Amino acid sequence: HVQLVESGGGSVQAGGALKLSCVVSGYKWNNYCIGWFRQAPGKEREAVATLYTGNNATYYSDSVKDRFTISRNNAQNTVYLQMNDLNPEDTARYYCAAAGSGCSWERTWYNHWGQGTQVTVS
Repeated sequence: HVQLVESGGGSVQAGGALKLSCVVSGYKWNNYCIGWFRQAPGKEREAVATLYTGNNATYYSDSVKDRFTISRNNAQNTVYLQMNDLNPEDTARYYCAAAGSGCSWERTWYNHWGQGTQVTVS
């Protein structure tokens, strides 16, 4: 079955950077979408970036555009989220999710999720 494992979270000061990784395994799709989501305490889980492997199309939320970059290493089945110029509003648990189809901004579109990795910006 499909498994996603995130890593790379941690604590950083405002203005710092982190790079999250999401290793995807067990899938049989030719192409798929990876979405990075985040959830802060008391808030809804929101999408911040998506990548479709079929054409490497990427999309970003307005709140992270020009600061975050989603990319992938196909050989390692890994999708990354490079996060630069972090601010306290970026503090959240970050999740990667996969769907064996095109991408969506809706979390209900994705039926495979990782366990999440915590990012804290002070």
